[in-house]
Amino acid sequence: MALKCGIVGLPNVGKSSLFNCLSKAKAQSENFPFCTIEPNVGVISVPDKRLDEISKLVKPQKIIPTTVEIVDIAGLVKGASKGEGLGNKFLANIRETNAIIHVIRCFDDENVVHVDGSVNPIRDKETIDMELQIKDLETLDNFKQKNIKISQSGDKIALKNIQIVDRFINHIESGKPARTLEINDEEFSLISSFNLLTMKPVLYVCNVDEGSVKDGNEYVDSIKDISKDENAEVLVIATAIEAEIADLDSIEEQLLFLEEMGLDQPGVNHLIKSTYKLLNLQTYFTAGEKEVRAWTIVKGTKAPKAAAVIHTDFEKGFIRAEVISYNNFIKFGSEHSCRENGKLSIEGKDYIVNDGDIMHFRFNV
Repeated sequence: MALKCGIVGLPNVGKSSLFNCLSKAKAQSENFPFCTIEPNVGVISVPDKRLDEISKLVKPQKIIPTTVEIVDIAGLVKGASKGEGLGNKFLANIRETNAIIHVIRCFDDENVVHVDGSVNPIRDKETIDMELQIKDLETLDNFKQKNIKISQSGDKIALKNIQIVDRFINHIESGKPARTLEINDEEFSLISSFNLLTMKPVLYVCNVDEGSVKDGNEYVDSIKDISKDENAEVLVIATAIEAEIADLDSIEEQLLFLEEMGLDQPGVNHLIKSTYKLLNLQTYFTAGEKEVRAWTIVKGTKAPKAAAVIHTDFEKGFIRAEVISYNNFIKFGSEHSCRENGKLSIEGKDYIVNDGDIMHFRFNV
């Protein structure tokens, strides 16, 4: 799918290191600001134990996980909204994403330079928030000024637009992101066209030292406290540990390392799953001898649109979908057994696909 998540934060907070761990790409990761200028893009496999369990029963030739696209955006600095530090370019890159992973430095290390001279996660978060808010206010005010001119002739639509935009301006000026304002369908229809930066869902990632990866620290607690009214998830990751895991060659070595650290799985696995959730995505599966494959759709997608993810012809000539829930497939062990036990349903064009559905589409072009 075209949906993608952008990693943002101040310089030297661990963004590119995290991206490297996610994609195993070699993004530049140097100890000075503005090292990353062009955004690095990685297509990340989404870990899903259900795919493995289905494959154990089907024994396919290939297993293909679903993916999510992650973009490593260069470090923002104070004044980015006014063009500081190539800020306009960076903010444009954020605008192209569907959701934001905001990495915040929550560790002390005198060998790693902080762009503001000291470690202060709340200040760092507010710096990024403010730059995004200022850019959104600029966008909204430009639209408002145009509608003020139009409204002088008594145009009712322009007057309504001003009223809606003023709600958002007042909300953002109070220091709150646009996504936390309760709005109706009419307001959403207008505002969604602006692609506001603070309207995008956010996941906060606290980059900590090795000793704080399990229980966090005071820095992490401060971020959880300040973001509790934003309805945003806060994850704790130690990029230093993730880098070590990523460098290990075998799964056995990785599992042994995780066991020694007292962790159940790499932190990036939690991050990928949270990113998937942040983008409002879910998975359905197709299963056959050639391949067992996971497919990505937006929650609430109907069967024909879900079929189009495989091929547009599937949607054009959609006849029906044969559906087995994941739990039933695992319980009965095969499509044939599910069919015999009445656990395979025949669904039409209005069927809303559930997360974990195993599907076979019938179509005619």
